[in-house]
Amino acid sequence: MALDFSGRVAIVTGAGGGLGRQHALALAARGARVLVNDLGGAVDGSGGSATAAQAVVEEIRARGGEAVADGASVTDFDAVQGMVQRALDTWGRIDVLVNNAGILRDKTFAKMELEDFRQVLDVHLMGAVHACKAAWPHMVAQRYGRIVLTTSSSGLYGNFGQSNYGAAKMALVGLMQTLALEGAKHGIHVNCLAPTATTRMTEKLFPPDMLEAFGPEAVVPAMLVLASQEAPSRTILCAGAGSFESAHVTLTRGAYIGRGPDADEALARRLDEVLDRQGETVPGSGNGQGENEMMKLRAARA
Repeated sequence: MALDFSGRVAIVTGAGGGLGRQHALALAARGARVLVNDLGGAVDGSGGSATAAQAVVEEIRARGGEAVADGASVTDFDAVQGMVQRALDTWGRIDVLVNNAGILRDKTFAKMELEDFRQVLDVHLMGAVHACKAAWPHMVAQRYGRIVLTTSSSGLYGNFGQSNYGAAKMALVGLMQTLALEGAKHGIHVNCLAPTATTRMTEKLFPPDMLEAFGPEAVVPAMLVLASQEAPSRTILCAGAGSFESAHVTLTRGAYIGRGPDADEALARRLDEVLDRQGETVPGSGNGQGENEMMKLRAARA
């Protein structure tokens, strides 16, 4: 059976087209009332129009769902607070926040202007921060929330010409890690979605025979799972063309080198041992690294 979002209220940013549109349509089809946010700008973030968001709202309403449009820029915290308040005024709660809004300004790092770096960080990272910050107290008060942050393989593993985009997308993983820990006692689950999909931002990167298979609708099941009542937390779920994977930030077992004057030379000699991934773990929090190091120190002193 399809996951049920009846009675839930969802906000989807960047929902005027591509992945965001598919997310909004899928949530509405499963019973959610959806605030469709989109600035209506170009791929590089320039311009703006309410047309795209309103068109998705009309699609949802034509299928019997409930939706309202919002044109706030996620870079404007006051406007984002107004967006959240609009959802509250309309439906009285916020259960799901899907942070999908994004732009591209690709260039090699040598040729990239700092303003293009800052703007991409502002939309992807601070845009998600603004939405989370505005929705957080309401999720805490109702002791329930599901937040999906959109990361990317470009952040997890790097991609030529995308230093700004990759930095922003990996930063969202760090945001997820801490928000998931802080939200646990309040019933708030926070996860990351890493999609591979053909949208107006990426369609030129795919061979013609792969365009349909990598349509954005193939990513939607992963979003629905991460936004559902039974969602995990602190999970990076990857999705594309019907395939699903999870990504992890791991810690190797490492080696105790000591603090002697030749520690640098000893580390250089044993670097392969330190890098060996056999027995690596996924720490429960940032304390895991220090705990691992203390364990090896105690063993060395024993």
